[in-house]
Amino acid sequence: MARQCEVCGKSVQVGNSVEIRGKAKYLGGVGTKVTGITRRKFVPNLQKVHVTLPSGQNTTLRVCVQCIRSGAIRKTVKTKPFELGTAKTPAKSKSKAKATA
Repeated sequence: MARQCEVCGKSVQVGNSVEIRGKAKYLGGVGTKVTGITRRKFVPNLQKVHVTLPSGQNTTLRVCVQCIRSGAIRKTVKTKPFELGTAKTPAKSKSKAKATA
C-alpha cells in the first residue's frame, strides 16, 4: 500500500531542505549563507476514512485531507438521522396548568 491518495492520486514528492545561517540584510545583518542542502520528502496528509461509494457500498479508503475538505468523498453515515414526529411527547399535567393560571 503506497502513500498515495486513492481519490486524487496525490503521492510523496521529493525536494530540498536548505540550512541557512546569518541575519538577513533588510534586518541589519550582513546577509544569509547556505550551509547545507539535503534531500527530503513531502508526504501527503493521508487519513483512513469510511466512505460511501457512488454504488452505495461502504468501504475504507486512504484519502488526503484536501479531498476530504473539498467534498470529493462522501463519508459513511454511522447512525440513522433524527426524524421529527416519530417520538411521542408526554401529555402536560392539568395540575400545573391550574397552578400557573
